Amino acid sequence: MDFELPSEYQMIKDTVHRFVKEELIPLEPAVLAREAKEGVCKLTLEEKNPLLEKCKELGLWGLDVPEEYDGMNLPAVAMVGINEAIGSTPVPFTFPPDSPNLHMLIETVNDKQREKYLMPYARGEMTSAIAISEPGAGADPSSMSTKASRDGSDWVINGRKIWITRADEADFTILIAVTDSTKGTRGGMSAFIIDKDTPGYILEREIPLIGGASNFEIVLEDCRVSNDQLLGQEGKGFAPMQNRLIIRRLQMAAWCVGMAERALSMMIEHTNQRETFGVKLSERQTIQWWVADAATKIHALKLMVMDAAIKQDKGLDIRTEASMVKVYGTDMASEIIDNAMQSFGAMGVTKELPLQLMASDVRTMRIYEGPDEIHKWVVARKYLNQ
Repeated sequence: MDFELPSEYQMIKDTVHRFVKEELIPLEPAVLAREAKEGVCKLTLEEKNPLLEKCKELGLWGLDVPEEYDGMNLPAVAMVGINEAIGSTPVPFTFPPDSPNLHMLIETVNDKQREKYLMPYARGEMTSAIAISEPGAGADPSSMSTKASRDGSDWVINGRKIWITRADEADFTILIAVTDSTKGTRGGMSAFIIDKDTPGYILEREIPLIGGASNFEIVLEDCRVSNDQLLGQEGKGFAPMQNRLIIRRLQMAAWCVGMAERALSMMIEHTNQRETFGVKLSERQTIQWWVADAATKIHALKLMVMDAAIKQDKGLDIRTEASMVKVYGTDMASEIIDNAMQSFGAMGVTKELPLQLMASDVRTMRIYEGPDEIHKWVVARKYLNQ
């Protein structure tokens, strides 16, 4: 299998790496200081708006958006290198629009929704969120209790959703609800688009997470939406949601490559300079083994992610591969970042280095988009033919 990128994709990858190096990494001190002082890891508008303008200037906009929506239509293999670059810094920035929700919309919208939601979202003019998990139904969608009931030409939604990213700023939320409790995940779940100002859609609370991030919990109390807000076909919301999760899992694995490479680079630079008892740390066997193991595992993950991306571009079912790279990537990045922190000694656990934010990011990744244990179960069931 040929993993070499075509020249045009390599050029875009190089441009993104320069953007990260020249535009994002210089913002790390401000982001680190803000997180240390305020407990919030975010960019200010004064920091974010110039970045968005720079993206437009460089043509880094709508990277995997189809050409019919004025995007670059990059395949999954090209997006791997882009996400690796983004993962190399804890500065919270995403090239608009966020890919997973984009692809779920592409798969499901009707003509009216295409004009109202998909096209503005593809242009980066709208922000979205997705509401799947519930307080009593996280990794097990069959336990979902949020229900949408027909009322004439409308739907009335009642329930509660949790662990939603960007719910406070999203122009609309893609929400999964039960529409036929007798069918469950096999024809009983539907997706809806809910505008942020819809009555009955209540932003209940913000939930602070480690690393200065946060999620939100929402409550739906007789939230009424028209049938025009049904996304895709009634009862067929589960499969597009799963496809969306697969795209995110490949993103996450590529981010893990970027984080691990950054941590390894920092460890190498530091241990080549730092001396203890008259000997450089890089001459210690422990450090050498950490470096060798890290380089080997990063190489393995890169190959795994590219293999999954190539298969995805061919239209193959990569649910198993997506679970594998998600679990392996987060475990690997956790280990390498932790070893890098250890090599720095006390400085490694301060909030003056990006390592602690990277460690927090990868720790949360082991839970969201499906906890590691569920993914291992999925892989095992396939190979055990269960």
